[in-house]
Amino acid sequence: MTDLRTPVRTGAAHRLAVLVEDALGAPLPVRLRAWDGSETGPSDVPVVVLRSRRALRRLLWQPGELGLAQAYITGELDVEGDLAEGLRAAWTSARERGAHTPRLTLADWARAVGEAARLGVVGPRLPAPATEARLRGDRHTKARDRAAISHHYDLSNDFYRLLLDDTMAYSCGYWTAEDMDPADAQRAKLELICRKLGLTAGSRLLDIGCGWGSLTLYAAERHKARVTAVTLAREQAAYVREQVRERGLEHLVEVVCQDYRDITGSAYDAVATVEMGEHVGDEEYPAFAAALHRMVRPEGRVLVQQMSRDANAPGGGAFIEAYIAPDMHMRPLGDTVALLEAAGLEVRSTESMREHYVRTVAAWHRTLERRWDEVVALVGTETARVWRLYLVGGALAFEEGRMGVDQILSVRRDRKGASGLDLSEAADWYRDLV
Repeated sequence: MTDLRTPVRTGAAHRLAVLVEDALGAPLPVRLRAWDGSETGPSDVPVVVLRSRRALRRLLWQPGELGLAQAYITGELDVEGDLAEGLRAAWTSARERGAHTPRLTLADWARAVGEAARLGVVGPRLPAPATEARLRGDRHTKARDRAAISHHYDLSNDFYRLLLDDTMAYSCGYWTAEDMDPADAQRAKLELICRKLGLTAGSRLLDIGCGWGSLTLYAAERHKARVTAVTLAREQAAYVREQVRERGLEHLVEVVCQDYRDITGSAYDAVATVEMGEHVGDEEYPAFAAALHRMVRPEGRVLVQQMSRDANAPGGGAFIEAYIAPDMHMRPLGDTVALLEAAGLEVRSTESMREHYVRTVAAWHRTLERRWDEVVALVGTETARVWRLYLVGGALAFEEGRMGVDQILSVRRDRKGASGLDLSEAADWYRDLV
């Protein structure tokens, strides 16, 4: 009987390696182990494990990022060891070896299909994993936006309680020390936002896309601001209302479950939108920026914390848009600044927080791995693997500068041009943050 642990030169792994190396124009950057036990590739790199022919069938029907993601989510493909280190090492190895994006000719495709047939891979298209978003209708209609938000944020409050710290802040923290506790990093971010907005007792704050209420509750408790919290996600609204009751903040906080386009209030002293603008859409953003201007009073302030990306890759990527944040749109920081200025807001401060997000996402990933069994019991293995891939890939995107996140502070000037900003107050924004 053949020992499947012994590499076989004619095994599936070796035959696949030839195809991959021809496509890349470089040696195989990872070690490859196939379903038949064959294995090939360098020994000092991560091992990509093809547990089933189905993984390759997905790639035949859906080449690239989405096919690979589907195979990983279903467990048909895996990376042996730590996924974060595996992806980082594989991508670094590929760059060092000069690998380029595959450009397959018709002859290359014919050869690949022929090899796939010999390996028993060819077959009908496999159904997408159940966790894939299935939205209908035109992008950024109110109904589709509600469905997109629900797909991600209504997963369950219990899941986010497992993943996040006790602030329930699902956005980039602000790390003032290497060994900072993640919850303290979130509180530092919340305090920084409140300081930039100049909140004092009685200030009227509109929190658009309030999430699980981290900023709303902090601003009300610590700064005695009167907050209107707006979210499209029903689960989030229910959680924030519960927290408001438990903390006795009914006199300071109103929670509204609605689309930002339906907000009728105005003359707020401050407006904040923390990592919500990515969901607005490209064509809709000018109207969103105009709404921010309309909602804040003259000499009032608007703070936008928002993810950014190169103009050549404005979306979240095929995987994120299919499984995490459908219809997401990001743009370079300068483009967002221009849109806010075109709406009549004067941008007074921008601050990149990209490295802070590397640490934030890494903390979430550590929690996911530490509580893996609890997460699987709650949402299932497939959803858990979606989140593992999402967090690992996100951390690397911020680490390598393919994605960023920025805080943008702007003001609505009055008719005489006054901003309402004390020119010296910025010196106190960062003093004694938690």
